[in-house]
Amino acid sequence: MASEDENEEKPKNFYEFELDDRILKGIAQLGWLEPTLIQEKTIPLLLEGKDVLIRARTGSGKTAAFIIPLIQKILMSKMTQAKQEIKGLVLAPSKELCRQIHDVVVSLTIKCHREVNCLDVSPQVELSAQKPLLAEKPDIVVSTPGRILQHLKANNLNFKRSLDTLIIDEADLIFSFGYEDEVKQLLSFLPTIYQAVLASATLSEDVLTLKKLVLHNPATLKLEEPPLAPPSQLSHYTLAAEENDKAAVLYALLKLHLIRGKSIIFVNTVDRCYKLKLFLEQFGIPTCVLNSELPASSRCRAVTQFNSGTYDIIIASDEKSLEEPYAVKQKKGKRRKDKESGVARGIDFQFVSNVINFDFPLDVNSYIHRAGRTARGKNQGTSLNFISLRERALFQEVENELKKSYSHEKVFKTYEFKLEEVEGFRYRSRDAWKAVTRIAVREARLKEIKQEVINCEKLKSYFDDNPRDLQSLRQDKALHTVKLQPHLRDVPDYIVPPSLKRLIGFGKRKRKFNREAAASGATAAKSKYQARASNPLISLSIPKK
Repeated sequence: MASEDENEEKPKNFYEFELDDRILKGIAQLGWLEPTLIQEKTIPLLLEGKDVLIRARTGSGKTAAFIIPLIQKILMSKMTQAKQEIKGLVLAPSKELCRQIHDVVVSLTIKCHREVNCLDVSPQVELSAQKPLLAEKPDIVVSTPGRILQHLKANNLNFKRSLDTLIIDEADLIFSFGYEDEVKQLLSFLPTIYQAVLASATLSEDVLTLKKLVLHNPATLKLEEPPLAPPSQLSHYTLAAEENDKAAVLYALLKLHLIRGKSIIFVNTVDRCYKLKLFLEQFGIPTCVLNSELPASSRCRAVTQFNSGTYDIIIASDEKSLEEPYAVKQKKGKRRKDKESGVARGIDFQFVSNVINFDFPLDVNSYIHRAGRTARGKNQGTSLNFISLRERALFQEVENELKKSYSHEKVFKTYEFKLEEVEGFRYRSRDAWKAVTRIAVREARLKEIKQEVINCEKLKSYFDDNPRDLQSLRQDKALHTVKLQPHLRDVPDYIVPPSLKRLIGFGKRKRKFNREAAASGATAAKSKYQARASNPLISLSIPKK
């Protein structure tokens, strides 16, 4: 009888897939040591030419699982290909995801970029500006369904005879983002025979509908795994705090360095994004914001700055409307949201140590997708959840659902934090929170929009011809910004409890952020944040008196 060690399959290496050496060099440069489970199962099937439905949780490596075989197929076809043609079309529901996929292709083709070129047409520029780029027939086109359909209808491209691979990423969001009609129209522009891939975090009804539309006798890869990383890798904490105390707790945790590494703070509305940002700014805590009302270029810039280490904290709104856009149509509102924006889903936030739910998510799926931003790959992560009395029911629903996925009786641990021990922080935060009025929030949002207008490339030539209009934007009426008081940046020694001083070494010289290391690329960022202790959130239990 074979032993357990003999029966257990050893993880494959990328070279065992018989990939082109240029792809292997790109993989090595990215620092990927071995394929993830979904990559190990998917890559051989795609190389054999099968249609595949991939279901795996966020952070499992789905993007590389379908991009690597696509690049391999293109390199192989180049050996006999007589002319340049569009071979692969990758669809994603949001501009951020399109850019992320494009970046993965660029990274993997670093040693063969002359042979395999990729074009992302999702940015909302004039169609005529992208037409000459499409005329060069890039090997891979990345787009949202709506954008590629516009180009097809404008006769800016035609891949009826050349396309051999269609990939739809985050397939469960394609219909919920309102792309059902676009996808059905798009099928008429595709060739009769092509290889198709659907990748999704869930197997919803929308995914099954898409499966019938685009897949032919597919292999279904559904990893039997919990929706989130195991408790040994991802720790879930709850912290009881009423609405008036949430800001004080967050301020204390950040200024006392009890939260280490890069963090995403989730709130439930756009206004809360800016209120929290303005609140933290008063204490000298720099953050950037991410929400559906920002232009695509601003959102992509925020993600890039966060990933590169310019900011260690990003505040993201995860509006319910992003997941149920059809509900928005029934409700009239003045604010325009971008349906091609998604925050909790899909976006590749790199090396996130902590997810902080300042506002508890509105349902189980939202919690899973938020918490899935951390503990990706083999990295450690934490999910810290502020729970007010009115959020207890939502929390209980999430806890009951997660218990079904894990054998552990208790998924969530209590993060003990006695706010009365740091009364000085509460006193300071109360005034700072009140200082962020509705007018201050509105003006902050207006200021960001104006800045985006100034930075907009499309208006650059207009402002060159009309400099007075640019000045009117720069010298508009005084904004009702929150008054910054320099003394709030520092934490006086007398408001820190003695027990905390010993625990965190308060008063010692602070480690400066190494921007040069962050700027040197993903490898430096990876080494910086993976070198943390096993748990990025210090498990703090203030001794009771």
